[in-house]
Amino acid sequence: MSSACPDVAILPFDGKTPVIHPSAFIAPGCRIIGDVEIGAQASIWYNCVIRADVNRIRIGARSNVQDGSVIHCDSPKPDRPDGFPTIIGEDVLIGHMAMVHGCTLEDRSFVGMGAIVMDGAVIEGNSMLAAGALLSPGKRIPARQLWAGRPATYMRDLTDAMIERMAGGVDRYVGYAQAHGEAVAANRG
Repeated sequence: MSSACPDVAILPFDGKTPVIHPSAFIAPGCRIIGDVEIGAQASIWYNCVIRADVNRIRIGARSNVQDGSVIHCDSPKPDRPDGFPTIIGEDVLIGHMAMVHGCTLEDRSFVGMGAIVMDGAVIEGNSMLAAGALLSPGKRIPARQLWAGRPATYMRDLTDAMIERMAGGVDRYVGYAQAHGEAVAANRG
């Protein structure tokens, strides 16, 4: 597991230590803090920050969080005693430099490069938030839809071919993670 790499910070916070499946790939430069769980064959790419200091973060099997992305959560408040944890299902694609905060990304959803998903938002399975889009607090993207813009709005339904391409992206990233894990291990000496 590449989480043993010396330039990865896996830090306990408030008595909670990240739990990372041994088959997950954690790239150099990552910072993973607090109440985080990362599933089997998931991949966290170079220079990501996953900070679960005020609530929990869960990342499901085979999901990937691409380079430079930030994942955080929202703390409990008097009007929201549970706050907003960040729950990322299985087979989720999160593009480079995305900001994912206190939201739910259901199985097989997609967040494009540079997109922002805010507190209480939900992206249902087999749906997509386009690159650069901003999904406002509490908004929900229904299954099989593409939303884009700032703030994001419905653009169109996704075709079966687009959903198959997203599934192919998950498979490719599982393979990329294995290759990068081997390269990182070989370069450690």
